[in-house]
Amino acid sequence: MQKYFKSALHCVDMPSSKEQPFSHKKCESFFNKYSDSAQMIGPSGVEKLCQDMEVPPEDIVMLVLSWKLGAENMGFYKLAEWKTGMASLECDNVNKLKNRIPAMRGMLKDPVTFKKIYRYAFDFSRDKDQKSLDIGTGKAMLQLLLDSSWHLIVEFIKFLDQSRYKIINRDQWNSLLEFIKTVDTNDFTGYDDEGAWPVMLDEFVEWYKERSNMS
Repeated sequence: MQKYFKSALHCVDMPSSKEQPFSHKKCESFFNKYSDSAQMIGPSGVEKLCQDMEVPPEDIVMLVLSWKLGAENMGFYKLAEWKTGMASLECDNVNKLKNRIPAMRGMLKDPVTFKKIYRYAFDFSRDKDQKSLDIGTGKAMLQLLLDSSWHLIVEFIKFLDQSRYKIINRDQWNSLLEFIKTVDTNDFTGYDDEGAWPVMLDEFVEWYKERSNMS
């Protein structure tokens, strides 16, 4: 994406009997394989990690991994983040991490976990000197997160493309997921235009209904 729990552990497959026990020393060596300096993996290291994991950088599993690591900045992993996250996954080499990919994808199917990852993505992908997401990054992240779960994501991106919005703020971001969960977006049953939804969502519903009537 840069080029473009024990509670959490319940969602992760435990190591098979063939795997060696997790080693903190091996975990640090695993980190050093990709780090640009003693304390950081940068974009080129993340790209190399993706190659070794056999997933593209824009694969959503990399967002899940970043969430597990608690990474603060897109395209960068600190040693402390790596140690904590990889210990929770019990991964100290790339083969173990590859074996965890199905489990990490499975996390997205749990609504509570997905909500955590969705909310994490806002802070993860925004510029840290800004409180909001620029519209380009926001659209890319929404498509990554919602492409397989919301049938109107393409329409919503089209709406943003023709709209006046240049940023997405935290309330708009969080409210969109609640909107998808509580409103039947097949016919917008349950939608109340006098409710407390952000204006952006009111405008999307109006825009979509007008387009549907035209077609």
